[in-house]
Amino acid sequence: MKNRSGYRWFVVAVFFFFMLLHQADKLLIGPLTTPIMRDFGINKTQMGLVSTGALIIGAIMYPLWGFLYDRYSRAKLLALASFIWGSTTWLSAIAPRYPSFLITRASTGIDDSSYPGIYSLVTDYFAPKVRGKIYGLLELTAPIGYLLGMVLALLLSGTIGWRGIFYITGSLGIVLSVVILIGVRDPVRGQSEPELADLEHIRIYQFSWETARDLFKIRSLRILFIQGFFGVFPWNVITFWFFHYLETERSYSENEVFITMVFAVLVLAVGYPLGGALGDYFFKKSPRGRALVAMTGVLAGAVFFTITLMVPTEQKTVFLGMLATTALFIPMAAPNVISTVYDVTLPEVRSTALSIQSLIESSGAALSPLVAGWIADRSSLQTSFLVICVFTWLLCGLFFAIVAHLVPDDYRALRSKMAERARQGQALAH
Repeated sequence: MKNRSGYRWFVVAVFFFFMLLHQADKLLIGPLTTPIMRDFGINKTQMGLVSTGALIIGAIMYPLWGFLYDRYSRAKLLALASFIWGSTTWLSAIAPRYPSFLITRASTGIDDSSYPGIYSLVTDYFAPKVRGKIYGLLELTAPIGYLLGMVLALLLSGTIGWRGIFYITGSLGIVLSVVILIGVRDPVRGQSEPELADLEHIRIYQFSWETARDLFKIRSLRILFIQGFFGVFPWNVITFWFFHYLETERSYSENEVFITMVFAVLVLAVGYPLGGALGDYFFKKSPRGRALVAMTGVLAGAVFFTITLMVPTEQKTVFLGMLATTALFIPMAAPNVISTVYDVTLPEVRSTALSIQSLIESSGAALSPLVAGWIADRSSLQTSFLVICVFTWLLCGLFFAIVAHLVPDDYRALRSKMAERARQGQALAH
């Protein structure tokens, strides 16, 4: 099964569409912020609490998902996650008042923390030297999903309303749960590692708490965990508030918002696979390559985003150009963070490792929409973006530089362990 190239791309396609539609549903909250606020009669702080609630639930669920993925069938658990996504979205669509909407929308965070299983499963179909490209392809679902959500919001909210849109995305989640359950199979964990590629029979290594605890002994991984606390702050602030920022603080019309966001998101979509491809290219030259690409992306993003926000409101063409330049750089870190996590961790704890990374990211980012709304109520969204986004990107650039210094030793340690396992497998075969 591990050499069936066509099937592995089928698996990638299934999860690409799962993540695409899930991201569209998750990020719809941004384009639909204005009508939802108007419908419930709430302020920015209350609306920010909606996103924060989902992030908190997602953060709580990450350790559980990671443990389950490393112990049981990832494919079946992902089918369950898709069903939960569809069901909770339906519940949020029928919520009659703000308190019930807050609770039901927060419950969508349960499935938001399911992605480590996808990356872990897909990893076992592709060798390390090309994984950045695969992760970059899957990460494309975030900007394209946002674009899809924006199109749905602009085209359908006036006819079927925001509740009707949630009915559609929730139904698609339930349909995809059936597709995953029937069509996706789990590969053997670790089968794509170079040291095990020529073995006919691969020994299956099971999750153990000792191996999971050893994750915290990996120095580069510890720095990535710390970086993760700050790294998702900007994303949650931008995806949640930027649509509203264009409408209110830059006085864009609906058509201007649409054109601006479509162009920016399309450029953003290029940044993910470009970042993954650059990470793979420089990784072949040095284990530091991925971290250096990530560092370049966040530092460039901080500089260009600051310039973007300083552009006068009447200079819309200049603003669009600078926004697009920012959008090209800021996603480059994402596929390289995932790749680096897997470059230094054993196959049987990779879901756990990425879940820890995602837990820390969500813990740090959970308050960001709420804090941004609080700052905006007292100052402006522009100030929120400058305080939260630019500062954290500069800080993350420093952390990626430290990871680049540490990662070669951790990478060699993993390759040594995999070579030892290959020798043990050959001895057992004879």
